[in-house]
Amino acid sequence: MQHGPVGLRLIRTRDARVLQRELLTNRSWLQPWEATIPGGVGGFDMRISIRRLLQQHRDGTGYPFVMEYDGEVAGQLNVWGIARGSLASATIGYWVSERFAGRNITPTAVALATDAAFQQFGLHRMEICIRPENRASLRVVQKLGFRYEGLRRRYIHIDGEWRDHYAFALTQEEVPGGVLARWVAGGAPQDAAAIPPHDALQS
Repeated sequence: MQHGPVGLRLIRTRDARVLQRELLTNRSWLQPWEATIPGGVGGFDMRISIRRLLQQHRDGTGYPFVMEYDGEVAGQLNVWGIARGSLASATIGYWVSERFAGRNITPTAVALATDAAFQQFGLHRMEICIRPENRASLRVVQKLGFRYEGLRRRYIHIDGEWRDHYAFALTQEEVPGGVLARWVAGGAPQDAAAIPPHDALQS
């Protein structure tokens, strides 16, 4: 999948070295948003992580992608937690290297992945959950017109603690022409992701 300089492709085992390097180089940039395991030990092996992601892909429960910019690895995007049948839903998670920030890589990749989920993967609903403090990710859902669905308290273990998250979603019927095309044409509703006052948290 490609739009301009931004590409999205299935992760490969040989991506382990470059992804591990990007994660280590961007440690301070990414750590506040990284999922952790309660009581888990330190240490991380990208090769093992990729093998697990590819197994999920074979099992039909995930689509693990690498985000590229002008052919250079810029980060990862995972469509995970896929539920088939009557739910037909999934969640998107991602990270991008600091040196690529501000180039619209993440919103483009999220749009590409959501369009593929709706048009090729047979899914009906896509969700993104974001910490209230993560202003960069909040801008992604604002740009693409994801709809705010609510506050999930102490929802995901991030950077060593259970963290509140805002939930945003789109269904296939909301974007009949595609998420990317709607955004490029300037048709994404700018207030869809607005946080109501009763859910607004101090960042």
